Amino acid sequence: MSYFSPSDTLLKIVEDYPETVAVFVSNGFSQMSDKEKRAKFASTISLQNALLLKQLDLKIFSKLLNEAIDQKKGKGVDATLVEAQKQEEGDILNVVGLLPCPVRLPLLEEFNQFNEEFKESYKVHINHELKAASMGLDWVQENIDGVEDPGKLPDLFLSAGFDMFFDEKKIGKFKKQGVFEDTTGLDTFNPEFEEIGLKDPAGHYGMIGVVPAVFLINLEELGDLEMPRSWEDILKPEFERRVSLPVGDFDLFNGILLNIHKLYGDEGVRKLGRSLLASMHPSQMVKSNRLKENKPIVTIMPYFFTKMVKEGGGMAAVWPEDGAIISPIFMLSKKDKIDKLQPVIDFFASKKVGEVLAHNGLFPSVNPEVDNRIDRKNKYMWLGWDYIYSNDIAALISHCEKTFEEEAA
Repeated sequence: MSYFSPSDTLLKIVEDYPETVAVFVSNGFSQMSDKEKRAKFASTISLQNALLLKQLDLKIFSKLLNEAIDQKKGKGVDATLVEAQKQEEGDILNVVGLLPCPVRLPLLEEFNQFNEEFKESYKVHINHELKAASMGLDWVQENIDGVEDPGKLPDLFLSAGFDMFFDEKKIGKFKKQGVFEDTTGLDTFNPEFEEIGLKDPAGHYGMIGVVPAVFLINLEELGDLEMPRSWEDILKPEFERRVSLPVGDFDLFNGILLNIHKLYGDEGVRKLGRSLLASMHPSQMVKSNRLKENKPIVTIMPYFFTKMVKEGGGMAAVWPEDGAIISPIFMLSKKDKIDKLQPVIDFFASKKVGEVLAHNGLFPSVNPEVDNRIDRKNKYMWLGWDYIYSNDIAALISHCEKTFEEEAA
């Protein structure tokens, strides 16, 4: 449900639902954090007109507001997440993960329905904490810090990124012990991934989808410069201090660092550091052409957020010709719980969930039955399992971050 109308003033929305202030502030409405400024500014402009000025999509932004209200109220699908529903005894499965923000609510709606049917059929209770990815991996780490006994781990993890899953001081150490097994039953992935070998040949890591990183170009700032169409292009001298990077999005940013290092070594990472103008949230990136100064020419962002850009404006999305760097959405399942866990695994690997990822969030699904609605000419750039298994990924991330920061603005 929607708790407000597009014609409502911003002031009415935040007075009715104070929890939405954070959503406005984090998406570029900084004056909403100040009570006096809010009283003047927010009382005279409707949500629809405010988003029009910011060139933000009404439907997408409304979902963010509604989710914040739902979480505060503990209503609807989030009622399945309250701590009081946790059980400590009996037949129990523990599921923990971070869901991409744009698809969290529709995924939880599907999971809520599945969970009721699962409990009825199998008489097994699922303790689950499926939070918004914006909470960061630190929250997931709370479930594994200090854990040495695999039996004390959650039975299923869901999250994007590389850091925690390959760090041998974190989940990586349990992978080496053979704790996890991919039993999704997806012998082949979606055809659009067939050239990059996305499926783990060792059978440890399951995967349900990917988050692609693409370019958003400020055409006015680009001027007479040649349009950048590859990752190599953005490392050129003409783009030094003219690129906005998702530094705060560790899952995606680490994927970018690792791929740049694989292709271009330390010097490539240094060039990427020299290219940095600013770190922005994607919602800021899509309106960066409205900044008064220090406007980036190129912003690198998840593909989903390019759809927030107003058509016919001064910003153009570019899918890199050498491939959109992808951050995988992993699913790790404990081998000794597979008998009970398999229906849950099947659910997250299903066509239904894949379509939520691909159609609601523009996160391409690996399920071969899903139409990801991505032009087949668009390529993906994947780090590769041979590279992953032959390198200490956690140490490499740390090295790349240090090298990047030495050159960054």
